[in-house]
Amino acid sequence: MKAAMVPLGVALLSAGLLNALELQPSTLKAWDAYVRSADSRMQARLASRRPFLWTDEAPDRSRRLQRGKTLVVPVTENGAQSVPNGLIHDWMGAVFIPNVTLAKVTAVLRDYGRYKEYYKPVVADSKVLACTETDQRFSMIWQQRVLFVSAAIEGQYQAHDFAVDGRRGYSIANTTQMREIEGYGQSTERFLPPGQGDGFIWRLHSIARYEERDGGVYLELEAIALTRDIPASFGWLMNPVVKHLSINSLTTALRQTRDAVNSAAGSGRQLVSCAQGGRYTADAKVRGED
Repeated sequence: MKAAMVPLGVALLSAGLLNALELQPSTLKAWDAYVRSADSRMQARLASRRPFLWTDEAPDRSRRLQRGKTLVVPVTENGAQSVPNGLIHDWMGAVFIPNVTLAKVTAVLRDYGRYKEYYKPVVADSKVLACTETDQRFSMIWQQRVLFVSAAIEGQYQAHDFAVDGRRGYSIANTTQMREIEGYGQSTERFLPPGQGDGFIWRLHSIARYEERDGGVYLELEAIALTRDIPASFGWLMNPVVKHLSINSLTTALRQTRDAVNSAAGSGRQLVSCAQGGRYTADAKVRGED
C-alpha cells in the first residue's frame, strides 16, 4: 500500500505550471514537525485514546465500506495546509476487502517488485533495494501527465511494519530521497539533485492500518505529501484541481490495491517478501500471529 501515497502526488503536478523552486530549510522544518504530529496521532490510536481505525470513528463508515464504497476525506481543511514556501497535503482513505485474510493483504502490500504491475500506469518501475521481515527499502519511478504538465520522479522509501496482534497491524513509510527526472525514457534523460526542480513532491509520509474482521480486511491509508506552495494569484485555478485529483488518485490506488489482493488470493501464486528467505505464499502468517 506504500505506493498509494505516490498517486496522491499526481494531483500536484499542476504546480509545474509555475517556475522551478528549491526546497528550503524552513519548509523542511515545518514538514518534520507535521510528521511528528501525525505519528503522535497514530500512537494515540495504539493507546486506545482513539479507535485503532479511522473507519470506527463514525458508525456508518464500516457499513459503507462493506457495500463496496471507497472513502477518501481530507485530514486537514480542504486537504492542504500552508507552511513556509510549501504545502502539506494530508488525505485519509479506506477500503474493505471481503473474503480475504490479513496475511493475504500484507503479502501484496510487501510485494514491492510488483508495484509497477499493481499501480500501473502511474508507477512505471519498482524495485526492492534491501529488506528484513519488518523493515524494507524500495524504489519507484512514477510518471503522469496532468493538464499541460508531464513529470517523472524517482523515490526511494523506507518502510517499517508493526503487528499489533493477530488481526491488526500498521505500516509507516517515508521517502529517503526524491529526484525529478527530466526527459524520462529519452536519450536526454537526466536525474536532478534532490530538492531541486519544479517541486512536484519533496517528501512523502504514509501510515497504513489494517484489521481483519467482519469476513474480510479493512485497509486504510493516511497519505501525506510536501510540495511547493501555490501562489495566491493561481489559487482560484489550482486549488480545485488539486483537491479533485487528490481524491480521484487516492481512490484509484485503494481500488487497485483491492484488485491486486483479490487477484493474488484467487491465483495462489507466490509473492515476493523478505520473510522466510525471500519468498512466501499468500497463506504465510504475518509477524505477531500465533
